[in-house]
Amino acid sequence: MLQFVNYKKAYGAYPALQVPDLNLEKGIYWIKGVNGSGKSTLLKSIAGILAFDGDIVLDGNISIKKQPVGFRKLVNFAEAEPLFPEFLTGAEMIRLFADAKDAPKGQEAKYIESMGIQTYMDRPIGSYSSGMLKKLSLVLAFLGNPKLILLDEPLITIDTAALKILYSWISEQSRENGVSFMLSSHQPLDADELPKSETLLVQDQTLTAVS
Repeated sequence: MLQFVNYKKAYGAYPALQVPDLNLEKGIYWIKGVNGSGKSTLLKSIAGILAFDGDIVLDGNISIKKQPVGFRKLVNFAEAEPLFPEFLTGAEMIRLFADAKDAPKGQEAKYIESMGIQTYMDRPIGSYSSGMLKKLSLVLAFLGNPKLILLDEPLITIDTAALKILYSWISEQSRENGVSFMLSSHQPLDADELPKSETLLVQDQTLTAVS
C-alpha cells in the first residue's frame, strides 16, 4: 500500500525523521510516539504538505515526487488542529474539497448528516468552535475516492457520539472499499469499534512496525 524509499526529513541541521526502506500493507495503522517524536511530520510528509528527501510510493507505482497530483487525489489528511479560511462557510469548504478530490456528486450529504454538522454549514468558519472545526475536517477527509486517509489526533476535541461515528466511518471504508488508514493518537484505539489495527512506532527519528 505505502512504500518509503530513503525518506529523510530535516529541519535545518536537525534530522527529524528518517525511514530508509519500509513497506506497509493495506490496513489500519495506529502511529504511536511521544510529543515531538515526528508523528505529525510523518503524516504531513505523506500528505504532500512537507518537502522531504527520498520518495513515498502508493500502491507500488504512484510516486509523490513523480505523480504529485495523482498521489494527492488518493491521499486525504485531517490535521490535529485544523485551520481553514475564516471567511468561508463550512458548505463552501466542502464544495472546494469535493471538487479537488473529484468526489461523487452528493457524497458529502451522508457525512454531513451523520456527523450532525448540517445546522452550521452556512455559517462562516471563523465562528466555529474547536469541536465544530474538528468535525468539519473529518468530513473533508472522507471525500472523494481515497486509498489512504491520514488522521492526526482524531480522537481529541470531539464528543463521544462523534467518536463512535468516526469509528463507524473507518470500519465501513476499510471493509467495503479497502481504504487504508494511518491514525496518530496518544489514546489507544478502540479494538471493539475497529477492524484489526497494526502499530507503528515513531522513535529515535525513525518509523518502526511493531509486531
